Amino acid sequence: MDLRHHFRPDFEWGAATSAAQIEGAATQDGKGPSIWDSFCAEPGRIQDGSNIDMACDHYHRFESDVALMKGLGLDAYRFSIAWPRVQPAGEGPWNEAGFAFYDRLIDALRAADIRPHVTLYHWDLPLALHQRIGGWTSPDIVPLFADYAREVARRFGDRVASIATLNEPWCVATLGYETAQFAPGQTSRAAAAQVSHHLMMAHGAAIKAMRGVCTTPLGVVLNHTPAFAAEALEADRRAARIDDGLNVRWYMDPIFRGSYPADILEYLGADAPRVTPDDLALIQQPLDFLGVNFYTRSFISTQQPPKAAPGKHGFTDMGWEIYPKALTQHLVRISREYSPPPIFITENGMANADAVIDGRVPDEERIRYLRTHLEALALAVELGVDVRGYFYWSLFDNFEWNSGYTKRFGLFHVDYATQTRLAKDSAHWYRNFIADFKAR
Repeated sequence: MDLRHHFRPDFEWGAATSAAQIEGAATQDGKGPSIWDSFCAEPGRIQDGSNIDMACDHYHRFESDVALMKGLGLDAYRFSIAWPRVQPAGEGPWNEAGFAFYDRLIDALRAADIRPHVTLYHWDLPLALHQRIGGWTSPDIVPLFADYAREVARRFGDRVASIATLNEPWCVATLGYETAQFAPGQTSRAAAAQVSHHLMMAHGAAIKAMRGVCTTPLGVVLNHTPAFAAEALEADRRAARIDDGLNVRWYMDPIFRGSYPADILEYLGADAPRVTPDDLALIQQPLDFLGVNFYTRSFISTQQPPKAAPGKHGFTDMGWEIYPKALTQHLVRISREYSPPPIFITENGMANADAVIDGRVPDEERIRYLRTHLEALALAVELGVDVRGYFYWSLFDNFEWNSGYTKRFGLFHVDYATQTRLAKDSAHWYRNFIADFKAR
């Protein structure tokens, strides 16, 4: 498939990162600690025992990092702002030194003709808020997040291409408060459900607050992992429907339909969150775009032991099945069921067991992943889905949350001892693809 002719001429080709995963400078220039700083300090939480004190040292290397983006020919760059860097306590005084960093980064991106796409929350909650009010378990966080959103929009709204409120609220709630894989490491399904609702309320309140101070396109970024029944069994179909409800519909329905899915409220039972009609009205704010993060599918089997995913196209280093067809199917499905605003693929990529060999990183598996997912995306566009941009995850190898530095998603290999960046073969492929697209 010649992909160059399947996307609109103004389609944005980009890459994405997040603050906690690349910035480092954990205590510099007035930055406060986040729940991830605390989580990393707890023995056994991070696979390799590492932390985010240094990460990719992007805080000090952003100018040369932007030059690497320009060398790739990127139209756009998606990054997050660290809330504790600009407001150390999550309330009260702003940290001007923290805002100055993002001011310089945005200036550098614009000077390189790269459109800055900002995410307000990519999981690094100010630790002070977690300690004082319980973080996302408290409804008191909603107006505080709205204040933070308003201030970012007031300062940067006229210089960025978009602002997203949240990144992957499912991960925040489920992995952070139910399974304890992510910070703050709690294990309560009821708390996780209530957290998910507070996240949705905070999203709505932030959109409403930002509308008052900027005309920037506003949206949210959701991770979608479509659920497939392993076999044509009623039990598998039922389990896949619940999985879809918890992962996709639980976040899409309140935003686009003004309600939570009834079957999931029933499934949660006493663990369902406390919700008022006013809450739902707040959540259902009009959006300018929807960000979709897609990596794999869920293969749902109720057998014991569960039937394994077939993995016809292989598995990533995270153990995730590579199944590009699900991207096409899912985008068509949500477009028909929800009539969302324009969609951006805000994350898509793979962890691979990369190695530097004779001065290069031959990651053919990642090139294949990229190409097949872009083909799947092109087919979705051909079928009528309004997709405006694609951001590969990630620009750099970085801190992969509870996996530490053991997983490499980047287009650029990072030697963490020296902070040397090396373009992988996939980076060269992506650069050539973008150049060919622009030359069509």
